[in-house]
Amino acid sequence: MRSGAPLEVIENLQEMEDEGEIYESIEDIWPDYPSKEDFFFNEEEY
Repeated sequence: MRSGAPLEVIENLQEMEDEGEIYESIEDIWPDYPSKEDFFFNEEEY
């Protein structure tokens, strides 16, 4: 399957049962989702 999503996300989606549950954010599906603080980007440079 080619979706562009990280393998961890694909595996988590395959393990989940579709019970009509609504997920509020990507962190519900991908706990290690990179946040803004995870990137080494200095906003003061731009």
